[in-house]
Amino acid sequence: MEVEERLNDVLSRIRLGEKSANRPERAVSLVAVSKTFDAEAIRPVIAAGQRLFGENRVQEAQGKWPELKRETPDIELHLIGPLQSNKAADAVALFDVIETIDREKIARAVAAEMTRQGRRLRLYVQVNTGLEAQKAGIAPEEAVAFVTFCRDELSLEIEGLMCIPPFDENPGPHFALLAKIARQCGLERLSMGMSGDFETAIAFGATSVRVGSAIFGSR
Repeated sequence: MEVEERLNDVLSRIRLGEKSANRPERAVSLVAVSKTFDAEAIRPVIAAGQRLFGENRVQEAQGKWPELKRETPDIELHLIGPLQSNKAADAVALFDVIETIDREKIARAVAAEMTRQGRRLRLYVQVNTGLEAQKAGIAPEEAVAFVTFCRDELSLEIEGLMCIPPFDENPGPHFALLAKIARQCGLERLSMGMSGDFETAIAFGATSVRVGSAIFGSR
């Protein structure tokens, strides 16, 4: 399949997932995960109409996205990988959405950089629903207090929550947990679901799904 066919296939599956879950059409946005792919591999996806993209690493994104965003100004770029505080300035300058706010140091660094640069990014808090030591994200039991801290202490507008369930577990309970925490926080946006489980995520209320290999092919 050509990249346009793969993209359209994913979009069709998202629309079917919405219908199966009795959700409104286009309730779920697609974030195309372009990590490890160069600009030449990304351009056909942009040409096919995709505008939301996700990258894991700030430095890698800096090597391709400034030019791509100049070519197509309405691109919306999401940081979906862990952020280090020493990369906060670069992240705020390049990205439109950071989905991986997960500790006080990062929240403070991003808040300071947005003030310094005069930019207001959309922000998500990443929750480590599986309590995996090797994975970023705040513990579920600390998430509500952390969102409150970001709002009240730093005046950050947290838009939603994000999670990456353990790869060897049923993702459904993790998606359900994230949705529960979001309700406790008064948040409506949920970034959850990837190539292998995004239909399940849609059934549990995802408002955006992050899909890479099903669009770009294997890395």
